[in-house]
Amino acid sequence: MTGSVLVVGDANVDLILQGDIVPRFGQAEQLLDSARLVLGGSAGIMAAGMAKLAVPTTLLAVIGDDEFGRFTRAELASAGVMTDELITDAEAPTGISVILSAPDDRSILTLPGTIPLLTADAVRAAVESVRPDYVHFASYFLQPVLAGDLPGLLPWLRGRGIRTSLDTNWDPAERWEGLAKALPQLDYLLPNLEELRAIARAVGGAPGADDEAAARRITALGPTVVVKAGSAGGWSLGRDLPFTRAVGLAVNVVDTTGAGDSFDAGYLAAIAHGIDTEAIRLRWAATAGSLSTLAHGGTAGQPTLNELLAAVDR
Repeated sequence: MTGSVLVVGDANVDLILQGDIVPRFGQAEQLLDSARLVLGGSAGIMAAGMAKLAVPTTLLAVIGDDEFGRFTRAELASAGVMTDELITDAEAPTGISVILSAPDDRSILTLPGTIPLLTADAVRAAVESVRPDYVHFASYFLQPVLAGDLPGLLPWLRGRGIRTSLDTNWDPAERWEGLAKALPQLDYLLPNLEELRAIARAVGGAPGADDEAAARRITALGPTVVVKAGSAGGWSLGRDLPFTRAVGLAVNVVDTTGAGDSFDAGYLAAIAHGIDTEAIRLRWAATAGSLSTLAHGGTAGQPTLNELLAAVDR
């Protein structure tokens, strides 16, 4: 039986701009190759990826009572995400990110809107309603109220037998505060390489001679660290888990938006489907992340379970 997942965090719209994307001021008009309005937010994209991988997935997030909020709800539902726990706020606008997308990098401008309004009480209420096997938190630094309550919320979840994971995403303030109190109560931390290094510095000074040493500094606090390594795939390390690596697919990248969230979805979907071999979990994650880059936006290229399994077999 496949486990159920509650994804907690940000749901918003992404406006993805491609082409001549480096802004030039002085009222210079620039012509783009494309502009697309798509589902965004780390939690929203990750939840869509989980649902497409045949995992019963509910998203808890706050959206506005506006056109962007209605668009977000509809896109989530079309991906198979259960939206009963979405909270609509009548006062704040739905968040939006403007993504200036290049083949190998991107710049993101975000209006938080409703994103910071999620609370620990809302998480507890959703857990009592959904009764998930697993709770994943996304975009820690965009939700300061919820982040501040995580050290108390995570033990509450653990006491109910619920496993937890966190993808912090980048800290816009680059202070990386508060994580040392939350990490001991987490089962999994899912950073990319840059986030791994920043978190390791924040929780214990210099991260060490290499990225594996940085991960060991974090695993000493408790969680298994599962690292997104871009085109190199990903790797993991835990207190009782040896260093394990899996490569991604060689693909012609169209758009990297949301690839890390799709990696997260692949890894946690493997857990939900009962995969207990770490190398296979990582292979699912790296494959899901690779396939997601084959289309524009964070969700259009996300694979179904059958598509992922076929790619893994190849």
